[in-house]
Amino acid sequence: MKDRANRGGAVLARPRLGSVTLCLLTTLYLLVVTNRTFWVKAYGYLLFDPLALAAFVIGISALFMAVVTLFSAKYVTKPILIFFILVASSASWFNDQFGVIVDKEMIRNAAVSTGAEAGHLITFRFAMHLLLTGLLPSLLVAWVRIDHRRILPKLAHNTAVILSCFAIFAVAGLSCYKTFAGVGRAHRDIVSTLNPFMPINSAVSYAVGSEKDSNIVAAPLGTDAHRVNAGGKPRVTIIVAGETARASNFSLGGYARKTNPELEKRDVVYFPNTSSCGTATATSIPCMFSIYTRAEYSHRKALATQNLLDVLGHAKVGVSWLDNDTGSYHVTDRVPYEYLPNLNDPRFCNAGECLDAILLDKVDNWLDHVKGDSVLVLHQLGSHGPAYFERYPEEFRRFKPDCRANDFGSCTPEEITNAYDNTILYTDHVVATVIDKLKERSTTMAGAVVYVSDHGESLGENGIYLHGTPYLLAPDHQTRVPFLVWVADDLAKSAGYDMSCLSNHAGATYSHDNFFHSVLGLMDVATKVYDPSLDVFAPCRRPPDALASAR
Repeated sequence: MKDRANRGGAVLARPRLGSVTLCLLTTLYLLVVTNRTFWVKAYGYLLFDPLALAAFVIGISALFMAVVTLFSAKYVTKPILIFFILVASSASWFNDQFGVIVDKEMIRNAAVSTGAEAGHLITFRFAMHLLLTGLLPSLLVAWVRIDHRRILPKLAHNTAVILSCFAIFAVAGLSCYKTFAGVGRAHRDIVSTLNPFMPINSAVSYAVGSEKDSNIVAAPLGTDAHRVNAGGKPRVTIIVAGETARASNFSLGGYARKTNPELEKRDVVYFPNTSSCGTATATSIPCMFSIYTRAEYSHRKALATQNLLDVLGHAKVGVSWLDNDTGSYHVTDRVPYEYLPNLNDPRFCNAGECLDAILLDKVDNWLDHVKGDSVLVLHQLGSHGPAYFERYPEEFRRFKPDCRANDFGSCTPEEITNAYDNTILYTDHVVATVIDKLKERSTTMAGAVVYVSDHGESLGENGIYLHGTPYLLAPDHQTRVPFLVWVADDLAKSAGYDMSCLSNHAGATYSHDNFFHSVLGLMDVATKVYDPSLDVFAPCRRPPDALASAR
C-alpha cells in the first residue's frame, strides 16, 4: 500500500531498496562524509606512490563494505546502519575539528568527565554537525523500505558480496604490500580515525576492561615505610597537581611572555625538560602516583597496587586530597578526599565548575589543623579546555584579545593562545600563593611545594587541539609538562638539600617517573620500594653538617 503525504493527500511512495544496496549507499556515505581526517592522513602518507594510494582506497572501501554487509539481515540492518551513522558523525566532529583520535584512553577520559566538562564540547556547531551528518541521514535510512530476499538466497547473495569484498581487499593489500608495511610502521595512526569502526572498537575494549577491573583489590605497597628523622617541626609538602599546562608556555622555561611573574620571585627550582606519563588526566594522574614508570604502567596495574599516598600513610604521614578537577581516578580510594565543585560556593563556582581560588580558600584551614608530617594534594582545574576563558578571573585577562568561547571555530589562533596563556598566568598565581601560605607558617612547620602538570595541550599546531592524542603519536606540546619545586630554607638546611646543586641539575631530563620517589625523598620516608636513582633530590642531598661547613 502506498503512503500518503500529509495535508495535500498526494501519494508519496517510500523508496524500496535491497538490503545490500542500502549497505552500499551507507558505506559510500560513511566513507565520503564522515572520514575526512582518515582520507587526509592516507593521502599525505601515500602521496609518494599513486598506485599504492589507489589500492589503499579500493581495499579499504571493499573491507568497509564487507563489514557493513555482515549486518544485512531482517530487523537488524536499519538499527545497525543508523548506529554506525550516528557514531561516525559524532567521532568525525572531534577528528576534523580538534585532531582528536577516539581511542580506548580517550573513551576512558570521556567516561569519567563531569557534566560541566562535557558541556563545553556541546556547541551549536557540533549540534548542527550532528543534525546534518548524523540525524538526517539516519532518518533517511529509517524511511526507506528494504526488500529482503528469502533466507537461503539472501544468505548466498550476502556471502558472495562479502567474500568478493574480502578478495578485493586482499588483492589490493598484496599488490602494494611493501609500501603499506613501511607506511604502517612509520605512521601507526593511519587507520586510527576510520569511522565508525575504530571508535566502536575502542568503546568495546574499554567496556570489557572496565568489567574485568571492577573487582580488583589493591595489593599492599611499602608497608615497611617509616620516617627517618621524625620529630621537630612538622614536615609539610603541598603537591599541586596541574591540569593541561604545557611547558612551552611557562616563562620559567624561556617562553617569551611573562606567564610566571610571581613564581619568578619565589626561589623555585624549575625542571624544563620533563615529560608526562600520558596525554590525558585519566592516565597521567594514576600513573604519577603509582610506583610504575611510564614504560611499565597500565590502568590495571595501577588499580591492583597501592600508590604513593598509601605508602605515605604507612609511614604515618597525614594525607589529604582537595579536588577541583574531575576526580582522583582511584588514587584516593584509601585517603581523605573532598570534591570541591560539590560545594557550589558562589564565590568561586558556576555551572558545576570552580575557579582554582577555591583550593586556596581551603588551604588555610587545612594548614591550621596540621599536627604532624603531612602531605596535601591540590588537584587543579588549571588550563582545561576548550573553555579556557572560564579558568581565570577578570583580573588575570592580561593577554588580549582572548577567546571568550568554547568553540575554537569562532576565535583566531592568537585569541586562543591569549586565553590559554591567561590560564597559565592564573596557575602561576595559585602556586605562588600556596608557597606564600607555607612561608607564613615557617615558625611552626617545614614546608615544601611540588607543582607538576598531568599533561600538556595542543593549541592548533598541525591542526591538533586539546589533548589525549595516543602517546606514540602525540606532539611534544602534549607530553612536555612544567615541573617545579620550592623548599623552605629551614627544611633545606635540616634535610641537607643543596639547592644550588639542585638548580644546576634542573636541566637534566625528568619525567613523571621521578614523582613517586621524589616525594618520598622530600618527606624523608624510607622503604624498600623507594628508588633513589629516580629521586630528583637525592644527588643533591648532603649530611646537614657537611652542607653547613661547605657554606
